[in-house]
Amino acid sequence: MSRSFITGRWTLFLAAGAGIVFYSSAAVAAEKVVLKYSAIRMTLPVSELEIFAETGKMSPGLEMLLGNAKKDPEAVRRSLMRPVKVSQSLLDRTLNSKVGEIILDEVAQVIRTPSGKANREALREALVLCASNDSEITLLEAMKNYPAPEVNVEGDRLVEAYGKLVALSEQFGGASERLQEILNKIRLPRL
Repeated sequence: MSRSFITGRWTLFLAAGAGIVFYSSAAVAAEKVVLKYSAIRMTLPVSELEIFAETGKMSPGLEMLLGNAKKDPEAVRRSLMRPVKVSQSLLDRTLNSKVGEIILDEVAQVIRTPSGKANREALREALVLCASNDSEITLLEAMKNYPAPEVNVEGDRLVEAYGKLVALSEQFGGASERLQEILNKIRLPRL
């Protein structure tokens, strides 16, 4: 085989591999949020929620949605941005336990896939990804990291979802403190 043929094959292989990597990483994050308040439902780009959360500036669509739903924009904004501290490794282990599955199922009633299938898995992936950067989770970050092009959010229950994340974080904190106390009490023999 000629050298140019082999070089051409490698170039094609590398280009195809790069395309797959870039395509799959782009498909991992949600681009749209279907926000529902009671009977009112609106699809918004995630970027509009991000701008609102960071600056307080609402798009006309978001302003109309929150106004019609009679929701306090600042309360919604706080719920989107308020961080919950949690270790990524502890979060991952806990979310893969029976207790974690129960919590995921509860939160997945608020933040879920458009099809309503694989909610637990998608939410687990989004939350672990959130915590991987800074050991914090926010609802906005969970929506942004949701592994589907679109995420459905029950706006009426956002504050409730935040409360469940806080409770989860407190359970992690309590568990890690108890574990540390136990480890401090145990004296392993030196070899």
